[in-house]
Amino acid sequence: MLWTLLILLLILINLLPHFALAESETEGNFQKLCLTSCKYPLVNDPDLNVKLIYQIEFKFEPNQVSPVSTMTFLGEDILILNKNNGTIYRIKNGTMLDTPLLDVSVANKRERGLLGIANFKDKNSVDNFLLYFTETQQNDGTDICRVTYYCEPSSNPIGNRLYKYQLDNNRLVNPTLLLDLPAAPAPTHNGGIIKIGPDKNLYVVIGDLQGYYNKSSSTRVQNFKNGSSPDGRAGILRITQDGHAVENGILGNEFPLNLYYAYGIRNSFGIDFDPVTGNLWDSENGPEYGDEINLVNPGFNSGWNTVQGIWKPINGKDPDLDFIAGSELLYPKDLVDFGGKGKYSAPEFMWKDPIGVTAIKFLNSDKLGKKYENDLFVGSAHLGTIFHFDLNKDRTGLKLDRLLKDKIANNIQEMQNITFSKGLGPITDIKVGPDGYMYVLSDYMSKATIFRIAPTGAN
Repeated sequence: MLWTLLILLLILINLLPHFALAESETEGNFQKLCLTSCKYPLVNDPDLNVKLIYQIEFKFEPNQVSPVSTMTFLGEDILILNKNNGTIYRIKNGTMLDTPLLDVSVANKRERGLLGIANFKDKNSVDNFLLYFTETQQNDGTDICRVTYYCEPSSNPIGNRLYKYQLDNNRLVNPTLLLDLPAAPAPTHNGGIIKIGPDKNLYVVIGDLQGYYNKSSSTRVQNFKNGSSPDGRAGILRITQDGHAVENGILGNEFPLNLYYAYGIRNSFGIDFDPVTGNLWDSENGPEYGDEINLVNPGFNSGWNTVQGIWKPINGKDPDLDFIAGSELLYPKDLVDFGGKGKYSAPEFMWKDPIGVTAIKFLNSDKLGKKYENDLFVGSAHLGTIFHFDLNKDRTGLKLDRLLKDKIANNIQEMQNITFSKGLGPITDIKVGPDGYMYVLSDYMSKATIFRIAPTGAN
């Protein structure tokens, strides 16, 4: 008996370093390990767990980024977009149907492709789908782009376009063009996220397509006072469900300025409405610094290309590195305000070092517990992390602890108290399912993966 106990003790002692390593890997170094290959998705709440419910490999070629795009629900079915081949797949009872709902021709270099989807029922109870994609008249991926900010003009796509389709059995039919937006000069900062507002209007975010590299593509909505007229880039646009401007517009009544709900946006992969107040919030991507979360009031000017976060952009030596942070610019001047109609406000939260902020979602459900109901969740592509924020009493800002009172996350340690889940791989979308649980789309292990976050023990 004594020998048995001694052997067991020796085995336990031998295993202790392995347990310590696992703890170190999943806790202390998750930024390094969980970019694309973290094997252990975690939720920082013992009452919740993460379950992988679907996974498939989407192939992609050089000079493309991950094909994992966005998703939506159709009843209990999930529709998932392949960014790079323009295809929409339907997942039913955990199985992808053989026939896609739609296949459109897309330019797909860098951030171009099939980028956004939203759906609603019209007054006749017909399922309508909104799709945002970089449309081309040629085959998928025939655009020729040598660097992040330049493509061969002869290979340029038609544009970034928003269409409305109707569902007929298992096909999307009757396309109606609602928005025709630029897809040049660069293949990055295309935006593409679509939301249907409490007012039933459509809200679409598009980045600046790096227009600041050329004088001809630097516009006033990028805060170039001597820039050209707005052309639809660098903002959140608001239109009716038929593709028209809403009334006379917020910043002006001429097209396309009359479509702008917000401007001065470098790029964004996330917008959502607060289910309590109806306020719009966004996530915005900085260059080599300054990812943001913003409260977006009508006429909001996010400040780019004069300010990002609270820092002045300074040109980097390598054009592919874009800009680096300069001095603090708490009250930026010389912004374009369109006769006082545009209003700048500083971000409600910032990451000094970029985390690749993506999806932003209010959890309009109590199925994860009342303490999370209507709270804000934000995804990271670089860290594979979901951050959780409570809002303040009037829901115009975020409740932040003492380390984050300055609204800036400077390092991993300062992010610990807002980390909700990690190890999920590069996150591209977050949705609330019809069951009230959280669903996360990511490029986990270089595969299109859907996770469900639900109470422990849920079916």
